[in-house]
Amino acid sequence: MTATTTVRNSPKIRRPNRRRWLARGLLVTPRPPDATLRDFDPETSRPGRVPLMLRVVAFSILFFPSSMVLAPVGAAGTMPMLLALLLFAMWFSSALFGLHDPFSPRHPGRIGVAMLWLATCASYVALYLGLTGGSTVEGRAAGDRWVLLIVASTAIILVSAEVVRTQGDVLQLVRAVLAGALFCSVVALIQFIFHINPMDWFQVAMPGFTTNGAGTTFQVRGTLVRVAGSTFHSIELAVVSAMLLPLSIWRGIYDRSGRKWLHWTGTGLLVFAIAATVSRAGIMGLLVGMVVFIPFLPRVARLWAFVTVPVAVVGLFLAVPGLVATLVGTFTTADSDPSISTRTNNYPRVEAIVSDHPLLGLGPGNYIPDNALHILDNQYLNSAVSMGLVGLVAICTYFIVPGLMTVVAARAARSEALKCLAGALAAGGIVGAACSMTFDSLSFPSFALIYPLYIGLSGAVWIMVKREIELTGHGKPVESGEPVESKGPPVRNKTARTFLTRKEDDGSLSST
Repeated sequence: MTATTTVRNSPKIRRPNRRRWLARGLLVTPRPPDATLRDFDPETSRPGRVPLMLRVVAFSILFFPSSMVLAPVGAAGTMPMLLALLLFAMWFSSALFGLHDPFSPRHPGRIGVAMLWLATCASYVALYLGLTGGSTVEGRAAGDRWVLLIVASTAIILVSAEVVRTQGDVLQLVRAVLAGALFCSVVALIQFIFHINPMDWFQVAMPGFTTNGAGTTFQVRGTLVRVAGSTFHSIELAVVSAMLLPLSIWRGIYDRSGRKWLHWTGTGLLVFAIAATVSRAGIMGLLVGMVVFIPFLPRVARLWAFVTVPVAVVGLFLAVPGLVATLVGTFTTADSDPSISTRTNNYPRVEAIVSDHPLLGLGPGNYIPDNALHILDNQYLNSAVSMGLVGLVAICTYFIVPGLMTVVAARAARSEALKCLAGALAAGGIVGAACSMTFDSLSFPSFALIYPLYIGLSGAVWIMVKREIELTGHGKPVESGEPVESKGPPVRNKTARTFLTRKEDDGSLSST
């Protein structure tokens, strides 16, 4: 009798609502709780709770072929682009119904996005009003495709920075994008060895999609055949692989789930993908990324890097006959290389077009070359032509600010794992900014969506480092109700503290 009474009077146990769980897993969740100091260590962090839709988008970028598009949509109808646009619709609906505050996560990456939106809108309106030298059906379609790209990129940036708050969240999202990179690298390996393209099989598996015929899977350079994996072009594969390499190394060091050998195999395949493209841009990206990333590695990892990198390079060159000669030839014959001469020969054309339309250019996405020799293999020049000097300033902000500010965050972070993560993201962002001088990067579908993911994760890390400083007593603590723990010496870098801490007098942001 007593036991029965106890059960009746006990509070009801709430069973999880499966529909609510499914909605929160797919849609953008409400603002996650503030991180604690335990969340900055991958071993003690809470499990990740990144929405499934964002993880699917991250995986799809390097999984689906970039040349397969939904026929009614056209060139902007790749599967990752459609999923990213759906993500934006979910994020916007979530904000509309008050499920989250879209203005609360503040980070430097938003400056680049805002600048890009302002330039795009101004040039887009000028295009439709005929102020850019003519408004044609083809030109307006190109402008529409550019706007769709900016919408998809905005969704990835805002959602990533909003939902990622802990190391567990970062690992969950990074596993998704590196799983896609592993698939892409395996495809590149098959293409390089057997000279067949497995991505052709996707044409049968994707009803309603058709190839746009613009992808370049194989190219001969020297004695080797350059490959593109699942991306659009070998240069795109090289740059994307160089961007992801530091993040893959970070994951290999700190990810305790899964099999370590598989993590490091994926890292090795990224290095192979860079080499298999026989690309100067890939080598430049590799060097730039390592120069930025290695100083932020833990001490033991830095020592291992100095030992394993030379061994890996020698092993790669021995495994691929002719690789050394071909790579050396791409640099020593640069003066007579047609790919270099076509870039320099286009400088007078760019100057003439910008002089005719200096402020807003020809319209977003409206530089349409009439032959291959007139392609501008430089995203900054392409933006100057299509969106004028306003667009050039915007694109420079979009590419440069996130990477530099993430370096600031890496120098301010106190946790080794968080410092290494910030260094990896800073390296990837700076690689994207540097290599965009070697090809019109935002015209390539995989790069155009991978880079926004870096901006979003960099924004999340900025917020995490700022939170870490507040919790360790080197800034004004937020109103979270938890005690402030003060451990270790204060942040040594005064510039980083200026950016990331709050003023003690009024609590306003000091530099952001």
